[in-house]
Amino acid sequence: MENTPTDTNLNRKLFGDNFKWGVSVAALQIEGACDADGKGESIWDIFSSKKGKILNGDHPRDACDFYNQYKQDIDIIAQLHIPCFRFSISWTRVLPFGVGDVNQAGLDFYNRVIDYCISKGVEPWLTIYHWDLPQALEEKGGWTNREIVSWFENFVTICAQNFGDRVKHWMVMNEPGVFTGAGYFLGIHAPGRTGLKNFLPAIHHAVLCMAEGGRILRRLIPDAEIGTTFSCSHVEPHTGKPKDVAAAKRVDALLNRLFIEPVLGLGYPGDVKALKGISKYFQHGDEEAMKFDFDFIGVQNYTREIVRSSFFTPYVGASLVKAEKRNVELTDMKWEVYPPSIYHMLRQFDSYPQVKKIYITENGAAFPDTVEDAKVDDPKRIAYLKGYLQQVLRAKNEGVNVQGYFIWTLTDNFEWAEGYHPRFGLVYIDFETQQRIVKSSARWYSEFLKGG
Repeated sequence: MENTPTDTNLNRKLFGDNFKWGVSVAALQIEGACDADGKGESIWDIFSSKKGKILNGDHPRDACDFYNQYKQDIDIIAQLHIPCFRFSISWTRVLPFGVGDVNQAGLDFYNRVIDYCISKGVEPWLTIYHWDLPQALEEKGGWTNREIVSWFENFVTICAQNFGDRVKHWMVMNEPGVFTGAGYFLGIHAPGRTGLKNFLPAIHHAVLCMAEGGRILRRLIPDAEIGTTFSCSHVEPHTGKPKDVAAAKRVDALLNRLFIEPVLGLGYPGDVKALKGISKYFQHGDEEAMKFDFDFIGVQNYTREIVRSSFFTPYVGASLVKAEKRNVELTDMKWEVYPPSIYHMLRQFDSYPQVKKIYITENGAAFPDTVEDAKVDDPKRIAYLKGYLQQVLRAKNEGVNVQGYFIWTLTDNFEWAEGYHPRFGLVYIDFETQQRIVKSSARWYSEFLKGG
């Protein structure tokens, strides 16, 4: 194990008085009420209804029923002394068809959530886009259609105008690398498209939307703190052989550099030859339009990846050495538990001079939680959180400007293609009864936040 602060040194005070602490969720994963009060269909409503796309045939139509239970869940956040709550706006709840008439009932819902957070002393942090593209826009090409830039501008403007008077921390987009890669290249996420012909335009249009969304927020809410979030995994070569080292560099370009670098004005990474085809989607002025000076970057890290050269893997010439074949500790997602990964990713993102500040906007783990005597004891999650927090503190002590940490997630939820099987929550959900049970990890986090 790499050098790290010891568990006995782990104390909230060591992170500083201004360090932000919270939990993160996403609209589609928790809200349910999939067609309530005028809400339109998203790509995930359609994708989840197709046979074999979601584990166990699960569907987000009910999820955690946050739409009706939001007061109970925000009460839990307040009772646990968690200061900040990061949640997203469902595009189809506000604009059922992606554009056109605004659904006032959708705006009213988010205004109620924001107001209730504030009444309970919980600071709302808003993510504008967390993967739930309106199906009506997907039928027009979705992220492969350059018109999405104007569709997205309209959505951001509506959010800013309606919530910007009370919300001061904004994230334009959640993990563009995942929704473009899994949804428009591998086809394992909604909308289920595959191939470079879908992936490359989706990448470019997402970058343009990120930057334009930032500009709109800056113009409409001048006092807001504006960021965007990126998924990342620390990448290491399987061996020291030059082929494996080069393969790891290519995978790092795809996983960790593909979206941050164009936003910072560095252009797309040139390490992966297949990405060169993205130039055909450029229009005059795009080099400038791709850039935005974000106030912070949200880093979302869970694990590391070990990479070897693979001549037969198209486009990238690399393959992952699966964690379950490496005799390492695993989460329920079959991801390696490797706390130093978050340290390395903080150092990597902090190495860009253009990055002003970093928040960890997601970190957490799924384990097979069970209810015994109306309680859920989850020591593995507590150990995971402690281990990763020690590495965040290590990075902070070395001068990395990391200023916050949000756990994924508040409640067990709909985990995309994995359905309801993986339980990431600090709060257990019985999905048949919607009963909430606060896990021991939530009580640990609460004591930590109280300085215990």
